Amino acid sequence: MAPDGHTIWALLIEYDGGPFVGWQRQDSGLSVQEVIEAAAARLNHGAPVAATVAGRTDSGVHAAGQVVSLPLRVGFSARQVRDALNYHMKPHPVVVVRAAPAPEGWNPRFSAVHRSYRYVILNRRARPALLLGRVWHVAAPLHAEAMHAAAQTLLGQHDFTSFRAAACQAKSPIRTLDRLDVTREADTITIVAEARSFLHHQVRNLVGTLRLVGDGQWPAARVATVLAAHDRSAAGPTAPAEGLYLMKVRYPVDPFGGDADT
Repeated sequence: MAPDGHTIWALLIEYDGGPFVGWQRQDSGLSVQEVIEAAAARLNHGAPVAATVAGRTDSGVHAAGQVVSLPLRVGFSARQVRDALNYHMKPHPVVVVRAAPAPEGWNPRFSAVHRSYRYVILNRRARPALLLGRVWHVAAPLHAEAMHAAAQTLLGQHDFTSFRAAACQAKSPIRTLDRLDVTREADTITIVAEARSFLHHQVRNLVGTLRLVGDGQWPAARVATVLAAHDRSAAGPTAPAEGLYLMKVRYPVDPFGGDADT
């Protein structure tokens, strides 16, 4: 519910996670949340603004389709909200792509019904230059078809304890993985993971495990055994943050489908 004299806005944002300690404010280091809330306060006569996010991203993780809500004083158009926030967030690599008045009772986190992540591996001997900080560079040849075959054994509803970070605060390790595709185009391997929600580090742990299949250290069948073990130590390492992107968050009613900016 919006405070008196305020409108709740839905924001579609993108950011380069490299310079940040993650989405959430931390005791040390700059967060994406801090950048957005500081810019929003400039539109709110200096009054603090609390932003709510669809999914907290870790340090180094990027977003192409993150969704945020925040209250602002009345009187702004959607275009003004987008452009003013973008102006005040410069030079930080955080951008509001779209802004719209939020539907009644909408929450970017709890109203979400689907999330899509993409993980990008640059698979070549030469290190990245243009993509530095935006991909996981793996020099050893990877067999994307084997990785994809192993990934299909993880689809559906399972106990994903083996792929859950020790610090994960979710009440249950049960999740339903709707999609886990591995494809190659030239030197780039892309992993797409989709589900209603994910455990902390779940996607990065899945990718780190599939890499072991891709370079021949593990047979594809071992991934199903790891899943059944319900033991984090049975799985592969956590893939680096810089290859991960939050691509899209879906809702029963698209908050940007109505009176959004153009």
